[in-house]
Amino acid sequence: MSTTTDAIRTADAHSAHTYHPLPVVVASADGAWMTDVEGRRYLDMLAGYSALNFGHGNRRLIDAARAQLERVTLTSRAFYHDRFADFCAELAALCGKEMVLPMNTGAEAVETAVKTARKWGYEVKGVPDGHAKIVVAADNFHGRTTTIVSFSTDHDARDHFGPYTPGFEIVPYGDLTALAHAVTENTVAVLLEPIQGEAGVLVPPAGYLSGVRELTRERNVLFMADEIQSGLGRTGRTFACEHEGVVPDVYILGKALGGGVVPVSAVVADRDVLGVFKPGQHGSTFGGNPLACAVGLEVVAMLRTGEFQQRATELGDHLHRELGLLVGGAVTAVRGRGLWAGVDIEPSHGTGREISEKLMELGVLVKDTHGSTIRLAPPLVISKEDLDWGLDQLRSVLGA
Repeated sequence: MSTTTDAIRTADAHSAHTYHPLPVVVASADGAWMTDVEGRRYLDMLAGYSALNFGHGNRRLIDAARAQLERVTLTSRAFYHDRFADFCAELAALCGKEMVLPMNTGAEAVETAVKTARKWGYEVKGVPDGHAKIVVAADNFHGRTTTIVSFSTDHDARDHFGPYTPGFEIVPYGDLTALAHAVTENTVAVLLEPIQGEAGVLVPPAGYLSGVRELTRERNVLFMADEIQSGLGRTGRTFACEHEGVVPDVYILGKALGGGVVPVSAVVADRDVLGVFKPGQHGSTFGGNPLACAVGLEVVAMLRTGEFQQRATELGDHLHRELGLLVGGAVTAVRGRGLWAGVDIEPSHGTGREISEKLMELGVLVKDTHGSTIRLAPPLVISKEDLDWGLDQLRSVLGA
């Protein structure tokens, strides 16, 4: 496979922002390893960021894409095709829901969910037109469109992109009391990440998600779970909400849904929610196109076996056990679930950016976030031996 150069930003307190490119990858067909244009190999431990959850040259996904390319006529949903209904039916079944509205990117899916909640609020709940409110959590990351950054608390994502879209109220993440106070008769939805990824893999307090579910049900408000990063096997369950036995009204999916092959996203809900849309009221040129549906169908089939969820559980337990041994020295805290971890570095050892760059020099790719935090999200196909090798490089960089 090939990709364009991705860019990651360095923020220095005493200098202007600068950008440093990740390696330009020309091949990634060797387990969790990637190869750049100069032939150097890197262990991918940031797959949650790049949506390569199932990895790197997976034959099932590549074969599904190739077979569809042999018979594709238009990469558009302008015409009905024979993969669309199957994809929607299988994804709906995986989610335990009735309807699927396919899109392309995560941000597009979140925008779709926002429109869905507002229309549902006006036409089903009876909120006065133009008064709908959606409650969101501080430190969220749901995308970078104008509406989405309107309810972001990340200054880099938000500043100087106004005027901002109204209709959102921000409360502290994990605070049920604040959430309860924010919900009014005009509230149509609560939109949350079950685990906040960009914020540093923040896991909410035990009972928080089940409390949100109970509150939203009592107040006749939709619970919309943004599982774009946390969902589809990453945390050891198909959805992160499952760790508390919670089923939201709306799933928002992306990243792993395309298996690292094509961009695919979707909003999944029951008919009484998604059924508010009538023909011509919402759509996407490429959403649900034949290639996306063919790959998405294969991803769903892979998830249905439970194999990848089990791998994420077992290797995730090992990952967190090993990272936990570093706490008290160069590491101040570790958070996460499954094959997903946020690691806070003791500042004297360097910023998250500096640690990430040192790891890249040793052949390991991770992602920094918020100062001294790095995120680890290896693909679900990674072997225990490769995972241990990557952890050894982290220990080397930290002097542990």
